[in-house]
Amino acid sequence: MHGSVPCLGMREEREAFSKRLAQAMRDAGMEARPSVLMREFNLRYRGQSVSFQSASRWLRERSIPTQDKLRLIAKLLGIEPHVLRFGITAPAVAESPAAWHTGLKPQDQEMIEAYLALPASRRKLVRDLVTALRN
Repeated sequence: MHGSVPCLGMREEREAFSKRLAQAMRDAGMEARPSVLMREFNLRYRGQSVSFQSASRWLRERSIPTQDKLRLIAKLLGIEPHVLRFGITAPAVAESPAAWHTGLKPQDQEMIEAYLALPASRRKLVRDLVTALRN
């Protein structure tokens, strides 16, 4: 079993997961289609590639990927694995703003706050751009 949520049966759990997966794909700017998921996943996975049928089962409420695959899918989509798997957002850890604001110029602080306010798909675009500029 995949660590089921106590209040949901497996069928409901698979259905809820499939909906979260499809929405996360759309939020990341992807079409929520098995062929898209299979291609993007296989480009990044170092193990045995997944088939169209596996990706289809994940999106069509038939199965939930194993933990290693789930982690990669979550990373690909810019979402936390536990949020993708269970739909549970962890409470934010209170951190003093001074911990990361120290030494930053006001415009840098404003830029970081604007970044954090973006939807996941836009944050991914910004991360990709920064990575490209850094290299």
